[in-house]
Amino acid sequence: MDIKKTVSGMIDESGGLLRLEPALVSRVFLPPGKRLGLPDKDYDVGPRGYITERWIASTTEAENPIVTKDEGLSFLDVSGVLGASPITLRDAVEAAPDLIMGADYASTHKGLGRLPKFFDNDNRLPFHIHQTQRDASKLGKKSKEESYYFPPNVPMGPHPETFFGLHPYIVREGRKDLIVQYLEDWEHTDRFLSLSRAYLNMPDDGFHLPAGILHAPGSALTIELQEDSDVSAMFQGRLALRLLDKGVLTRDVPPDELKEKGMMALVDQLDWEANGDPYFYENHHTPPLPIEGKIGPDSEEWWIFYNTNKYSGTKLIVRPGKSCECFDKGAYNILVWDGEGEFGGLPVRGRSLTRDEIMVTDARAKRGVKVVNTGKEDMMIIKFFGPDINGDAPVLKKYA
Repeated sequence: MDIKKTVSGMIDESGGLLRLEPALVSRVFLPPGKRLGLPDKDYDVGPRGYITERWIASTTEAENPIVTKDEGLSFLDVSGVLGASPITLRDAVEAAPDLIMGADYASTHKGLGRLPKFFDNDNRLPFHIHQTQRDASKLGKKSKEESYYFPPNVPMGPHPETFFGLHPYIVREGRKDLIVQYLEDWEHTDRFLSLSRAYLNMPDDGFHLPAGILHAPGSALTIELQEDSDVSAMFQGRLALRLLDKGVLTRDVPPDELKEKGMMALVDQLDWEANGDPYFYENHHTPPLPIEGKIGPDSEEWWIFYNTNKYSGTKLIVRPGKSCECFDKGAYNILVWDGEGEFGGLPVRGRSLTRDEIMVTDARAKRGVKVVNTGKEDMMIIKFFGPDINGDAPVLKKYA
């Protein structure tokens, strides 16, 4: 099959919109919060763990202990294309980058460069980091900066608070020995959180987290936007009375560094100063910010993913029975969170799995998309953009 020809035909037919199928991802850390809209029986996937994540418009494969072909990759909905075989969004972007990302953008960027997702756990995730580019590149991988948005109108779970970083005195006094002590005593790393501080997760709120910072996300259902990577090091081995295999700590450390330095190799992957920032909340808290010129009686748009040039994102609200026209600077994808209506003529419905996810090509984004709310409640749509598309996204004032 000629993928570029097929994708080109789909783009022409839809006017630049590609409907996507949901990509469900398993994890071994925790049972699910069961807020992804699946039947109860579908969350348990045996030795692979549980379905606790859904990746959105993903061109990234999940890195799990049990490898499952194409896990994490999004597929185009080719149900209306006669004789078409399954096509991943990654293959579509590789075959037709000019048609999806725009020729100019594709000439300077390899791929979409971002990964949106849900994560949905019944408890707090382990205390962990995502490697900086300095360390990820040693294994031929990419760093993982990320941002969180806690959507409204959904239960927050039993522990809706996230631990970030280390107590400032630990960094100020250079107490790296405390980290090493816990990592060497793997069976008791559930005590690790005593070295950190927690912040309450509030609906319609969020945080921005650069790579190299320790964090333990809470039980709130979270919409995340991040770099297109799945690198990590789980510093907390015991979680909810269960002991994780220590491979989740060391999987993204070069074996020679681990042999030479032992657990200090993991400590060296921390952005030490950023972990001890006494103004961590002020420098990383990202509440929604209204977009000038996009707030009106029929619709409004807010920044929710910002403070970085590696990605950006907004939430669009369209009132019942109203419509708006969206003009954007480059390719993006959407997730319909609440409500129902039409997006560029395609029927959409929030939390439906099959009608809530669309990729918008560069040309269509710039030409404009009409959004119509045909329901009786506000329609809320999340837009996800890749690196360098929205140079006007806000940057937080730096506290020091």
